[in-house]
Amino acid sequence: MAGIRERARAELTDEIVRLARVQVEQQGAANLSLRAIARDLGMVSSAIYRYFASRDELLTRLIIDSYERVGDAVEQADAAVRRRSDFMARWRAMSHALRDWAVANPSEYALIFGTPVPGYAAPQDTIGPASRYTVVLIALIVEMEAAGHTVRAKVPAALRQDYAIFRRRFAVPASDAMLMQGMVAWANVMGAISLELFGHLHNVIDTPGALFEAVVEVQGRQLIVGTVPAERTSKRP
Repeated sequence: MAGIRERARAELTDEIVRLARVQVEQQGAANLSLRAIARDLGMVSSAIYRYFASRDELLTRLIIDSYERVGDAVEQADAAVRRRSDFMARWRAMSHALRDWAVANPSEYALIFGTPVPGYAAPQDTIGPASRYTVVLIALIVEMEAAGHTVRAKVPAALRQDYAIFRRRFAVPASDAMLMQGMVAWANVMGAISLELFGHLHNVIDTPGALFEAVVEVQGRQLIVGTVPAERTSKRP
């Protein structure tokens, strides 16, 4: 009997989450309402609070699920590149996986990368899932630097301070300069996706993915080709 109750609870929880996603897609995350979901389910409004104690708890569930999904997509794309030393292929794979996921799930992308929800503060539970897609990039630049890639760039003092704090939380064996180069490249990729997805390229660049493709290639060359180990660049054909 307990097993039946647990399955029924799990099924109803999944349905609440599904309806919440529909509501976010149609009305925006700021308008997420547990009471409205309860009405859709034919429940009294108080009953839904047995599953999620508040709107913020349900919103956190949606956010974590979305971060996990985009993390899966980027991790799997990188892992599918069999030649691990082909850093450009890995860069392209992870970048395209991020855009493909965003295009397929625009409301989820907007939820985690768009305008913050007024009055909502993400709890610590979101940090791990939110880091997954970025960890793939950090692994790439760590491996690049281990292979001899270097960056000759001055890192601003403010960034050095932030990286010092970052290293106290995450042991990342990459130089500040390489971290900066990688994060600049990733920020440009994210920016290109957001511009396209949120309609800011309309009547400027209407071919889907055209600007994104250019950004991936330009940033990839700067990140990877532009940091080729010195012994390689000194060789003559």
